[in-house]
Amino acid sequence: MHRVFAVDISSVFAPAKTFPTFGSLVTVVVKNAFVLAGIISFILLIVGGLGVIMSAGSGDSKQMEQAKKSVTGAVTGLIIVVTSVLIVQVIATLTGSAVLKQMIGQ
Repeated sequence: MHRVFAVDISSVFAPAKTFPTFGSLVTVVVKNAFVLAGIISFILLIVGGLGVIMSAGSGDSKQMEQAKKSVTGAVTGLIIVVTSVLIVQVIATLTGSAVLKQMIGQ
């Protein structure tokens, strides 16, 4: 005979009581990940832009290249984040998935 034991995770991890389903937990994590990725990209863009300005004043070409790479990476990351949000929105609209619609706030 095979027994299945259920574990109440809320007894170990108290915030788990606020998420009635696994899908609601994933929704919160994904929304916050999108916001965090956007904030990080924005900060890197500002830091890279300041690096470009400072290296232009000092004439250091190696520092200029590093700053340009930073700006390029920040813009690329921001494009990836925005594109992934758009892809999730399109998939949610096409499939009518309740979890995906909840994730994007529709």
